Amino acid sequence: DINAANGVPSKGLLQMIDPTFKAYHVEGTSWDIYDPVANITAACNYAADKYGSMDNVNSAY
Repeated sequence: DINAANGVPSKGLLQMIDPTFKAYHVEGTSWDIYDPVANITAACNYAADKYGSMDNVNSAY
């Protein structure tokens, strides 16, 4: 993917890059991007900020 090609590979369950994970990290969760709870909550914060709501995110369902 383009992130990996640029030297910033996606990581964890929801495939976040380090800068996005750090920007949307949830206080009280681990700073380990591979920690499932930390990864998911940061990704949800990102999606809500970018799309306004989790309901606005296109997905498989």
